[in-house]
Amino acid sequence: MNVQIRTKDVNLNAHTKEHIEAAIEAFKKFQLDITTVNVGIKAEKKGVSIEFDIHIAHAQPVVINQSDDNLDAAIDLAIDRASKALRRLHTKVIDKHATSVKDLDVIDA
Repeated sequence: MNVQIRTKDVNLNAHTKEHIEAAIEAFKKFQLDITTVNVGIKAEKKGVSIEFDIHIAHAQPVVINQSDDNLDAAIDLAIDRASKALRRLHTKVIDKHATSVKDLDVIDA
């Protein structure tokens, strides 16, 4: 998985960068074939804006945009929204491949 973190007019400290990288590692638990994660952070007139662009093999990319006055709050909200979107996609993929009750074999006792 390729990870790129880009900033514009914002200085990231080591703790914030590690927090973002740990959250991206946590995205692996959804067992989706995530190929690339691009994180863009930029300063705006009122606060900061963060964008997660998550590319998944054989699916449309998941793009999350979040703005807030505080950098840490924006990052946490974006991570929560990305996790929710990936969880929904994971559930959708699992339900698509699940077997129905009609397909189950009957076992005689």
